[in-house]
Amino acid sequence: MVSSGRRWLREQQHARWRLHCLKLQPLSPVPSDLEISRAQTPKAVDVLAKEIGLLADEIEIYGKSKAKVRLSLLERLKDQADGKYVLVAGITPTPLGEGKSTVTVGLVQALTAHLNINSFACLRQPSQGPTFGVKGGAAGGGYAQVIPMEEFNLHLTGDIHAITAANNLLAAAIDTRILHENTQTDKALYNRLVPSVNGVREFSSIQLARLKKLGINKTDPSALTEEEVSKFARLNIDPSTITWQRVLDTNDRFLRKMTIGQAPTEKGYSRQAQFDIAVASEIMAVLALTDSLADMKERLGRMVVASDKDGQPVTAEDLGVTGALTVLMKDAIKPNLMQTLEGTPVFVHAGPFANIAHGNSSVLADKIALKLVGQEGFVVTEAGFGADIGMEKFFNIKCRASGLVPNAVVLVATVRALKMHGGGPSVRENKKCYTE
Repeated sequence: MVSSGRRWLREQQHARWRLHCLKLQPLSPVPSDLEISRAQTPKAVDVLAKEIGLLADEIEIYGKSKAKVRLSLLERLKDQADGKYVLVAGITPTPLGEGKSTVTVGLVQALTAHLNINSFACLRQPSQGPTFGVKGGAAGGGYAQVIPMEEFNLHLTGDIHAITAANNLLAAAIDTRILHENTQTDKALYNRLVPSVNGVREFSSIQLARLKKLGINKTDPSALTEEEVSKFARLNIDPSTITWQRVLDTNDRFLRKMTIGQAPTEKGYSRQAQFDIAVASEIMAVLALTDSLADMKERLGRMVVASDKDGQPVTAEDLGVTGALTVLMKDAIKPNLMQTLEGTPVFVHAGPFANIAHGNSSVLADKIALKLVGQEGFVVTEAGFGADIGMEKFFNIKCRASGLVPNAVVLVATVRALKMHGGGPSVRENKKCYTE
C-alpha cells in the first residue's frame, strides 16, 4: 500500500495540470487595461492552488484571489525534477516601459491555456511610487495581464509594508543607540543591554555572537572587565557615516532631504537624513536572494549600516535587531500566488530595483515554480529594467545565488524604444511615436 501510494504521488507530480482556463472575450477597439481586468472574474485562488498541485496546508489565503505559498513545499518536492527556465529581458526601455511583463504573461498564457503545457510566470511586485507616476502599474497589459490588477499593483499581501517596518525599525535603532551611548555611562548601558531577570543575568545568542566577534571568550556577564564592558556596550557609531535611510513606498519629494532629532528630548542630536523609496531598501534585495528563513536572518544580520569612529563597519547584527527584522519578514518570504486573465498561475514576489540592487523577482518563487511545473513544464521569469543591468545582474547575481541556469532568453525589443534611443524625440504618455 505504501509503495502504491508513493507511485501515485510521483505520477501526480509529473502529470499535466487539470487546469480550468478562463475564456477571453476580446473586444475591438481594445478597452483600457483596467476595464479588461474588471471584465474577467478570476477563479478562487484555492481552486487554482489545487489545480497546480498545492496541498491545502501549503497555502495561506488572502481574500479570494491571492495566497501565500509556504516554503515547506520545497521539502515535499525536493526529488521532483525542475522544469525549463526561461528569462524575459528587454532592450533599454522608454519611461513608459516596453512590455516585458506583458510578454512574460502572454507567453505563459499561450503555453498553458492554448498548448496545455504546465507553465508559471514569475514577476516582481511593483512599487506604489512608479504605479502612481508616469510609468503606471506592472501587471502586464491588454489581454496579457495579472488579475485583479488593482490588488497586484497596490499592497498585494503587504510584503512591501513589512520591508518598510523592518527597515525603519533598524533606522530607529541606529539613532537611538547613538543617543543612549552619548548620555549614559558604560555601566548603565551594560545593565540595560544585559538586565537582571529574577536575579539572573544572561547573554542572548546575538550578544554571544557579538562577544565572539570582539574576541571576548566569556559567557558569564559578571566576568567581563571594565574594558570589555565598554567594548561590548559601545558601538561608537560615527553619525556622518550612516548609510541606512528611512523608507516609504510613496513618491514624496519633500522627504528627500530633512532634518531629524529636533524634539527637545533629542536636543543636540539632530542631523540631516532622507527617505528612500521602500523597494530601494537593502532588505528588498535580501528578500529576493534568500532561499530560506535561516538564510534570510544571516543576510539581514550582515547588512552594514554605518562605520564606527575607527572606520570599522557596523552591522544590523551589532545593533542586536536581526531577530526582530526576521520576525517582521517571516510572512514576506513566502511567494504570492495570483493568476493571469486566462486563469494560469503567477508568482509575484519581491521587487528590487536594478539600478541599486539586482532587479529580479525572488529566487524562492522561481525554485518553487520550477518544482510545480514538472520536468516538461516552463517557468518564465522577468528581469527588470534593460538587459544591460536587469539581465546582466540576473546572470551574475541571481543565478550565482540560486544555482539555476536558464534554458532560453526572450529579448523584448520595440520600434518605439529604438527610435527614442537612436536620436528620436522622447516618448510621452498619450503621444504617438513619430514616423519618418
